[in-house]
Amino acid sequence: MNVVALRSLNHAAAAVPAIDARIARVAVYDDFAAAEPAWRALEHSARLTTPYQGYDFLRLWHRHIGAASGVTPCIVAAFNAKGTPLFLWPFGRRSIGGLKVVEFLGGKHANFNMALWQRDVAEQIGADDLRSVLAQLAARADLVMLVNQPLTWAGATNPFALLPQQRSANFGFSGALIPDFDALFRARTNAAARKKMRKKTNALASYGTVRFARAEGTAEIRHVLDAFFKQKAVRMRAQGLPDVFAAPDVRRFIEAASVAGMPDGAPLIELYALSVDDIVVATMGGITGGGRYCAMFNSIQAGRYAVESPGEQLLVNVVRQCCERGFDTFDLGIGEAHYKGLFCGDAEPLFDSYWPLSASGRRVAFVFRLAAAAKRGQGASHIMVSGADGAPVARLVVGRLIRRRRFAPRRRPESHRRSPP
Repeated sequence: MNVVALRSLNHAAAAVPAIDARIARVAVYDDFAAAEPAWRALEHSARLTTPYQGYDFLRLWHRHIGAASGVTPCIVAAFNAKGTPLFLWPFGRRSIGGLKVVEFLGGKHANFNMALWQRDVAEQIGADDLRSVLAQLAARADLVMLVNQPLTWAGATNPFALLPQQRSANFGFSGALIPDFDALFRARTNAAARKKMRKKTNALASYGTVRFARAEGTAEIRHVLDAFFKQKAVRMRAQGLPDVFAAPDVRRFIEAASVAGMPDGAPLIELYALSVDDIVVATMGGITGGGRYCAMFNSIQAGRYAVESPGEQLLVNVVRQCCERGFDTFDLGIGEAHYKGLFCGDAEPLFDSYWPLSASGRRVAFVFRLAAAAKRGQGASHIMVSGADGAPVARLVVGRLIRRRRFAPRRRPESHRRSPP
């Protein structure tokens, strides 16, 4: 496993003229429409962010999942004296145990969480500037809780790493791509591994005509999604784990983002399938941006086809296509798994931040830090799960503390509220 610190800078971004990075105004928006102009401007400029923080992706997530989970937008944007947006923090706010907590929008469906930054600003901003902007949230929240943040992205350090933070329980796993897929494949495998793959490819073909394709058209996309949901349900049931994709709101979100989502009607989620005749035996869905493909989910058909590793065969084809499209990075999300080693052997460090904005928030931040530390120590234990759904142990502890009146979730006078970290 290779730990990645910095990758090469995007040359197109580096050629953009520098801007005035001094903050002249900060705005906090409670709806997507008001934040859209600044958001779009950053998406089309020399931005530094992950594909998961796109306006369209998070708007769809909030419409189908976030709003019903009690998440309200709390989007922070900063501008210079000319009105140029310098950065945007795509936050949402919700109640946990009676306290107001600010988190990244996207919940579990965003593998990586990061603000949108003008690259010049990300390189120049200091910790005091960040604290000053965070102070704008003091009247709106008790705690800012940000998880699964990449330490670096596209050759630059994440500015939030300047403030107090701790290592996340998991790494993100990615790999560099080159235009010549065959050369990449030879570098990532040995002769014995390639021979084994060819044998499995031929064995799968003995069942019928094998077809790899990106799903296009509403009917085909829904056909592939139907296979994915069924395959995932079987897999989770076999492992004795809850199926997070079974919830109707999650399915509506995935379908909406796979069918459309972009202003031009193009899908936000690219959906791929490997089929034998008319049977879908493996699926993968992901989003793209900044020369990177980010896989969000995958599945395989249980039974006789699974012996021939259809998921691995699909992965090879998707990576081949990404190389042909000129992408420079491919990732398979957060958490270790054996199959990720084929193309994603680089471990990208992640960190979590718990910034209290009130006395009550300070106590809750302490609980969450302990829970996160315990998760790091216990590997796959389910002590804390980020996102809008689920009931992690840490949040249960917070509720019990409040019920026992060990501290009260009362808002203190403005003069007594805690300064940002």
